[in-house]
Amino acid sequence: MSAHTNPPKITEGEFAGFDLIVVGSGFFGLTVAERAASQLDKRVLVLERRSHLGGNAYSEPEPETGIEVHRYGAHLFHTSNKRVWDYVNQFTDFSDYQHRVFTMYQGQVYTFPMNLALINQFFGRSHTPDEARALVAEQASEIDTKNAQNLEEKAISLIGRPLYEAFVRGYTAKQWQTDPKELSPSIITRLPVRYNFNNRYFNDTYEGLPVDGYTAWLNRMADHPNIEVRCDVDYFDVRDAIPVGTPTVYTGPLDRYFDYSAGRLGWRTLDFEQEVVPTGDFQGTSVMNYADEDVPFTRIHEFRHFHPERDYPKDKTVVVREYSRFAKDDDEPYYPINTAEDREMLERYRELAKVEARERNVLFGGRLGTYKYLDMHMAIGSALSTFDNKIAPHLADGAPLDGSLDA
Repeated sequence: MSAHTNPPKITEGEFAGFDLIVVGSGFFGLTVAERAASQLDKRVLVLERRSHLGGNAYSEPEPETGIEVHRYGAHLFHTSNKRVWDYVNQFTDFSDYQHRVFTMYQGQVYTFPMNLALINQFFGRSHTPDEARALVAEQASEIDTKNAQNLEEKAISLIGRPLYEAFVRGYTAKQWQTDPKELSPSIITRLPVRYNFNNRYFNDTYEGLPVDGYTAWLNRMADHPNIEVRCDVDYFDVRDAIPVGTPTVYTGPLDRYFDYSAGRLGWRTLDFEQEVVPTGDFQGTSVMNYADEDVPFTRIHEFRHFHPERDYPKDKTVVVREYSRFAKDDDEPYYPINTAEDREMLERYRELAKVEARERNVLFGGRLGTYKYLDMHMAIGSALSTFDNKIAPHLADGAPLDGSLDA
């Protein structure tokens, strides 16, 4: 059945025909569904609360220009995991896109991450790699990294105050809506500085963008006769109709599953401001960070640059300004905040998840279901491991589901 087909509301009897229920159609959920369907010949029902599949990786053409926009922020695929790379190439070809980021500070554009070009430009003269290392080490010696009490001190101990104040302080304050002096030093365990001119953002072995877009890729994962996808269905509206014991993979928010009984986990969320601009090229690159604290957004995406091979309009382009803030109760969660209080709550939810696995055959996965920040390749890798180690043994041999939140 087509992934976009939405039959009438599910009744209790309809669940009986499925071997596995998957809640959420992001990369974790669809990987599990595809493996169960193709490798074990099991019938899988995917329930998706939104009106489309794909979770936050969903993309769609902007109507006026036809430029493919990632609705929930830019998604860049990269991995060094050959198993993941081989798996995803079953469903899409990839372009040779390599992600490069630039950052705007006080009206000047710098390459990012910090490298020899940025150091030379920022300090106004050429440095050899050894000279640049010595300069940064001298500036970072202001604070011993072992004694850092907050994010600001930790960052200064790694890269020095001048680079911190220009490229980290304002951006971090906007990301977290918090003064860096009030943030934990654990948020920045390292700040990479490259002492060469390499400005490739990722160092992974494999990198690229799906040539037909993310939505086409995701639809191909769901395009199996054993998989049925129901969009616009909230799992919590139909949970009581699912026969107790039906194997279920839940990828929604962990705290929501348990009705916030141990408290609400903290998340950051993103807001997006999209605009069609009457020019063929707005900023010359796909992503421009804005380091100045008085600029309210963190970055601007220009999506035409993700696919220079496509025949997009020459007189219009699409830009999306991205804003970061703490998530409220009804916001879409993006990044776990992971404070000490969050970690205490998470431990209580971990214990509840083990009980739920035994009593209702529910397994928790994905970024929301485990309260872990997972890139796309990490979510897919986790799903493949979870399928091998937990789901396949359960579906094939009746082994009990392990309720831990790790693959």
